[in-house]
Amino acid sequence: MRADLHIHSIYSSDGTYTPSEVVDLCRSAELDLIALTDHNSARGVREAQERAEKLGIQVLPGVELDCVCRGTSLHLLGYGIDVDREELHQAEDQVLRMEQEVSEKKIELVKRLGIYFDEQEVWEHSWNRVVTAEMIGESALKDERNKEHPLVRPLYPGGLRSDNPFVNFYWDICSPGKPAFVPVEYMAFEQAQKLITDLGGISVIAHPGQTVKKDRELIGYMKELGVKGIEVYSSYHTEEQVLYYEKVADSLSLLRTPGSDFHGKTKPAVTLRGVSGKNVERDVETLLECLK
Repeated sequence: MRADLHIHSIYSSDGTYTPSEVVDLCRSAELDLIALTDHNSARGVREAQERAEKLGIQVLPGVELDCVCRGTSLHLLGYGIDVDREELHQAEDQVLRMEQEVSEKKIELVKRLGIYFDEQEVWEHSWNRVVTAEMIGESALKDERNKEHPLVRPLYPGGLRSDNPFVNFYWDICSPGKPAFVPVEYMAFEQAQKLITDLGGISVIAHPGQTVKKDRELIGYMKELGVKGIEVYSSYHTEEQVLYYEKVADSLSLLRTPGSDFHGKTKPAVTLRGVSGKNVERDVETLLECLK
């Protein structure tokens, strides 16, 4: 079984493809099982499932919730959820309003840094008036004047940060601790965990190498509150990290899941089926049994 359980569509503000287009790409990648896990939204799942049924692909209903646990920002994947529940739509609407407010502040901070970009173009490309750092970065990298800007120069072809230039624009300029960071008060982990449970799903910590790092105590705390798995096989993890999180998962009796975090053009180095591991197929079967 070939599976990718962390995929985004246009229902994520930084996604590129419609749910149907995502499924078509998954078929081309010869995937058998996928999960559509848009940021704080499951509105694209039904479309993906309808398209997948015609192509012989199984789609798990999913979501990726932004949340904060003991001061650490992280993403919590929810699988097997009831995507039609009103409480999920209410949570999505609340996050949408916050991100719309943050978008305007983010644009102003980037402008103050002396980075050139086409603001009108950025707004036109936004989804529901939510502007991401990746959108600003894409516009900024079209402007030759930014080639001399110390923060942007490494993102151009040949630069040290040119592998995923748009998302690296976020990490280098707009992420926590960076000069154009605007905080968003996402829900607490405890609330996110309860929401996934109430929706009938199970929760998995997404790409821990980027968020919780090696904070085993924090992972243990989340497990105590109901987390069922950890995304061991991620596009972002080195072989050393995969081995580490395999051991953590085994020691805490957590499910081990695979996910590329595919978005499309915002993360060109991240491809479908971009993860591997000798235990992946067995771990996916275990996840499916748990969901049943």
